[in-house]
Amino acid sequence: MLPKKGKVFPANTGANGTYAEQIAAALRNDLGSSHQGVKTAMRWTGASERTVKNWFAGTNGPSGEHLVDLARHSKAVMGMFLVLAGHSEMIAGLALGEIRTALVDALAVVDMHMADA
Repeated sequence: MLPKKGKVFPANTGANGTYAEQIAAALRNDLGSSHQGVKTAMRWTGASERTVKNWFAGTNGPSGEHLVDLARHSKAVMGMFLVLAGHSEMIAGLALGEIRTALVDALAVVDMHMADA
């Protein structure tokens, strides 16, 4: 129980709930809802099991270094962070490496067919 000292906690604006729910959805999308997903996020961040379970449940969201660690390892979390930060136009940049690889592979197939013709 908190001592009565006349201090008032700030009201919850609801922004954290939305943030926590969105990050939870990104984590579940990337890692699944199993205990293995929780363990993976624990390895990525060094956070406790209870903390990570709260992230997956959307009860609380990661902050600071934990958010950076999750974004480093998970494109889904990084993408959600960009959306929440108002930079959704940057999401395309996350996939540029994969797009380049697909284009190189496609060009190799075209070159192979051109050589056979």
